[in-house]
Amino acid sequence: MSSGGQPSSSSSSSQYPVLCASFNQDNSGFAISTRDGFKIFDSNTGRLCYERAVGAFIVVEMLYSSSLLAIVGGGEQPSLSPRRLCLFNTTTGTALRELNFLTSVLAVRLNKKRLVVVLQKKTYIYDSNTLTILDAIDTVPNVKGLCAFSPSLDGCFLALPSSTTKGSVLVYNVMELHSHCEIDAHHSPLAAIAMSFNGMYIATASEQGTIIRVHLVSEATKSYSFRRGTYPSTIFSLSFGPSTQLPDILVALSSSGSIHVFSLGLAINQRGRRSNSFLGSLLPDSVNDAFDPAHHRVLHNAVPAGVKSNVVVRKVDKIADTGLSEAVACRATLSVITFNGHFLEYTVNINTQNESKWSLESEFNLLAVVSGEEQHFQLV
Repeated sequence: MSSGGQPSSSSSSSQYPVLCASFNQDNSGFAISTRDGFKIFDSNTGRLCYERAVGAFIVVEMLYSSSLLAIVGGGEQPSLSPRRLCLFNTTTGTALRELNFLTSVLAVRLNKKRLVVVLQKKTYIYDSNTLTILDAIDTVPNVKGLCAFSPSLDGCFLALPSSTTKGSVLVYNVMELHSHCEIDAHHSPLAAIAMSFNGMYIATASEQGTIIRVHLVSEATKSYSFRRGTYPSTIFSLSFGPSTQLPDILVALSSSGSIHVFSLGLAINQRGRRSNSFLGSLLPDSVNDAFDPAHHRVLHNAVPAGVKSNVVVRKVDKIADTGLSEAVACRATLSVITFNGHFLEYTVNINTQNESKWSLESEFNLLAVVSGEEQHFQLV
């Protein structure tokens, strides 16, 4: 999902043709913006569903597959101010409502009940239907618009940085309008955050990018730690699997161009065999707190190194493992948007014998798509 959460999906750097990119809440569609306008795509077929060429936008957020978009201009013309949020109807091509702010809008998240608007030092919570302001949260300077949001109405949480010097996270209950907890996740400031769809888990990465941590929101505890690598790397994107219960996997995409898949299900089973308590005891903050490398799968050179990209886990299928009578294998479908204008879809098969196989299923150029045409994916 909008992808749940990483730094603001917009990019003001002119080095990228794509200025912002985001998936909708169930990852069935995605939006991108260029300096010419924005486009909405179907994730399954690659079909361009809607486009509007009216100038640059730094935020384009979908509400599932409805006609409602939340859009924020890039400021390159007076009518597209970065301080104005527009709720836009793609069916009529008209603005429904506009909200104006004193400073630039850095990120927007929404579901059927709540609209969240992230500014550098303040975050606003609105009723999605009436646009009544429900709360205003004072935050530490959040220049990247870093946030994570769980769109499920049963566990709707918002995560924001709570420190500029260390990796602390404020978790806020968006439906009940109160602070839920604060989690000290890392020694270094945060670079990426993601929440599971149901709000049960939150994943964090610091600016060092060597350790990915998963926290149980209800208990504000660190449940798992996974080592991405030894050398620092920027985590561009984090995404949980779409399960409404415990996500099977967590995926990270780093500035090295690698995609990392961490098997949460296998980690739970291993922890369960070693401990009588579910989720086990807390792990120390040391280089040895990472799980066995068997829970970590990596695809190098998945995208060009250094190119900002967003990844989501679109689906996870359980399939019978013919090698073992009672074993179950996991097939995950991962979708990637690169800010240099490409869409890629990978699958990774992971079996219970700790073996994995990657496959690039499709790739196409987002900037060359013609409206209304379904993409004939090209294998690379």
